[in-house]
Amino acid sequence: MDKKELEFILKEGEGYNLEFKESDPSDLGKEICAFANAIGGKILLGVNDKGEIKGINITNRLKSQIVDIARNFSPKLEIGVEEIGRVLVINVPEGKNKPYSVNGKFFMRYGPNSQQLEREEIREFFFKEGLILWDEKINRDFDLEKDLNKKVFGNFTHLANLSPVLGRKELLQNLSLLSEGHLKNAGVLLFAKDVTKFFQKAIITCVLYEGTDKVNIIDKKDFTKDLYLNYQEVLDYLKSKLNTQIIITGGPHQKKLELPERALREALANAIGHRDYNVQGAKILVEISLDRVEITNPGGLVKGLKKEDFGKKSLSRNNLLFGLLQRINLVENVGTGIRRMREEMKASGLTGPEFEISDDWFTIIFKRPQLQKSEGVSGGVSGGVSGGVSGGVSGGVNALLEYIKQHPGERVIHFEKALGVPKRTVERLIKQLKEEGKIEFRGSPKKGGYGVVVGWSEKVVRKRVK
Repeated sequence: MDKKELEFILKEGEGYNLEFKESDPSDLGKEICAFANAIGGKILLGVNDKGEIKGINITNRLKSQIVDIARNFSPKLEIGVEEIGRVLVINVPEGKNKPYSVNGKFFMRYGPNSQQLEREEIREFFFKEGLILWDEKINRDFDLEKDLNKKVFGNFTHLANLSPVLGRKELLQNLSLLSEGHLKNAGVLLFAKDVTKFFQKAIITCVLYEGTDKVNIIDKKDFTKDLYLNYQEVLDYLKSKLNTQIIITGGPHQKKLELPERALREALANAIGHRDYNVQGAKILVEISLDRVEITNPGGLVKGLKKEDFGKKSLSRNNLLFGLLQRINLVENVGTGIRRMREEMKASGLTGPEFEISDDWFTIIFKRPQLQKSEGVSGGVSGGVSGGVSGGVSGGVNALLEYIKQHPGERVIHFEKALGVPKRTVERLIKQLKEEGKIEFRGSPKKGGYGVVVGWSEKVVRKRVK
């Protein structure tokens, strides 16, 4: 490694295969062990968490002590050390005799963190999943020149704040995605022009049902692009089919999705990051019913975890992929997703989510809140407008009626923009209000607009008094 490459790595930041240490830590054996049990990596001594070089006093004795740490592993591990100025780089290879232990303890790498495991857990994990995990396997069918989506790769490097100084192959190499000149499966998922060419079921299917019994399908769509675009487009699909609360307070209207968007994002990222891609005949499934949203991925709990550990402890069956998702902020630290989903639901006044776990499937269930009739608030109105095809529309009717009271003479195009709902929905609400005798169209077809029927509110008051 030279100074130029060191500068690039410092900008890259800590991750699945890179660790910064400002000084010689007492737990260095833990970090080396975790890298050896994963796909290898580099530890930079003399660099703080921000990627700033602080320097360290490098002596031959220090280098010998570090090499001896790995030689005392069970089984023994050979590592390399090199000096770049006042930075000591520890090069840890992927172990050939996994799992490794240090002082009788086993460690694995998850994102930018190292986590201790019990011996039986790590033995079962590696024996059941294979010494090389699916996302770390070389894909020899992928052609870097023909199959790589260069635009998508550029977007990833931008989101991950990676320096464009190095070439594409060097970037892939530093991300641990290139081996023997071939891309690994994690890279194929992220950067393939057509992921179904390599993994037919590595897609996401969304299904919208009528009612609650999952019998009549209203809409169905397969998302077959690269991983990041699938994630974004599935979220857009979800938001278009769920109900949105429109709040008008005199200023710009505000929208609030019936289920917290951050919780849905976390659940979808969880399904993508933790699904079992070894299962050939299954795919991620997003189902929307009148009473719930379910996100299901192939693969139950990772081998080595028990149901009583759920929510307390976490392993990833796709460590390399998970680390890359962290780089573009699709996921945060492993093991915190369940807690964040629950916190988001609680903050929205909702309970859940619920979980169904089997040996083969993992499902996250969000119960949809019942649509409530809106009530007027000071300075405006609050009401729910259905953004999907199911659910009540009373809130939307009240929101539109209140808006027309405050803005007489406006037309459908104005209601679309003000309430943030499709033209078709607005026309349905207008039809209902006209049939109830609450609004009417005034003026010419070209210049006229809607207004509240004169005397309607007084009639309602007199009726209530009687």
